[in-house]
Amino acid sequence: MSLAPRAVLVHRTTEYEELLARHGTHGQAAFFLSARGRSVDAVRERHDRTHRALAEVAAAVPLTWRQTRVERADLDRFLFGPEDVVVVVGQDGLVANAAKYLTGQPVIGIDADPGRNPGVLVRHRADRARRLLPYAAGAAVTVDELTMVEAVTDDAQRLLALNEIYVGPRGHQTARYTLDLDATELPPEAQASSGVLVGTGTGATGWLRSLWEQRSSALALPAPADARLAWFVREAWPSPTTGTSRVEGLLDPGQGLRLTVESDRLVVFGDGVESDALELSWGQTVRLTVAGPRLRLVH
Repeated sequence: MSLAPRAVLVHRTTEYEELLARHGTHGQAAFFLSARGRSVDAVRERHDRTHRALAEVAAAVPLTWRQTRVERADLDRFLFGPEDVVVVVGQDGLVANAAKYLTGQPVIGIDADPGRNPGVLVRHRADRARRLLPYAAGAAVTVDELTMVEAVTDDAQRLLALNEIYVGPRGHQTARYTLDLDATELPPEAQASSGVLVGTGTGATGWLRSLWEQRSSALALPAPADARLAWFVREAWPSPTTGTSRVEGLLDPGQGLRLTVESDRLVVFGDGVESDALELSWGQTVRLTVAGPRLRLVH
């Protein structure tokens, strides 16, 4: 007997809740913000909108389904099941935060604060959840399959990301490593830089794009569903022992970018979540490629 679908509502702590946790009371939080020229009322209104959206989505879950909630900070400890329908209630970035922990479950992005978010990944309003939930669990569901990026180390550690993966020093200072590309006759190049960024077409609207624009790159950035990646070396430094001939490029499916560490310690993290990072020590290698899994985002 198959399990009934489970709606997993993914959310994050609001700014208002963070203020209360820090300052203890609404009055103290209001005083703190007013001293900095901000009003607590606007922060409280955004908090209320988010919780109204969560409540509306929760009420829309079919009575025969199971449901649960998971906060962003707990995603790395939450066990998603194959029967789950994942409903992200919040910002676009929250979808990216959840994506790395999924294995093909359909994802519905609910914009908790319309007009404030771009709505690239949180495409729906809360009042559509009643229709979208049964639709997402059905065989006829239509999804956008968004490309993800994967990092695998030589000791079998693995990390997925929807936007981008960063490899470099934890403090974003100078890292030393050797960079090598699959399927090329060029020899590996020793480099010193503030890190390497490898991203998808979804990530091409964020951190990746800022590097692309900063250097006026001629690369054609991928679209979200394109099965290829773009990569950039940040602030590569030329010296007698380090080069700058390979600072950007594209990776097709099956092609990898390899970095071998020549520093004391580097980190690998995805989508800006530094708290969930892989650590590499001297001599270790990490290979970055197009990931097999894709994010299945419901239309």
